[in-house]
Amino acid sequence: MTKPASAMKHPISTEAHLIDLETRIAHQDQAIHDLSTEIYQQQKQIEQLEATCKYLLERSQLPSATDNLGDEKPPHY
Repeated sequence: MTKPASAMKHPISTEAHLIDLETRIAHQDQAIHDLSTEIYQQQKQIEQLEATCKYLLERSQLPSATDNLGDEKPPHY
């Protein structure tokens, strides 16, 4: 089997080009993995913040003991 004419002219540059492409793919795979991990962590944090907001909103809507005081003066008056 014979190699194409273009491969025979520049076998080193073709191999270097292939190595460069493989290196880029490896770095892109790592970047995708890192971004996916970051998105997962951010989603967990968003869910925790939403739960906290919901809790605080529900708590703020409950009547508190100070709501019933009205115009009463504090005991030290």
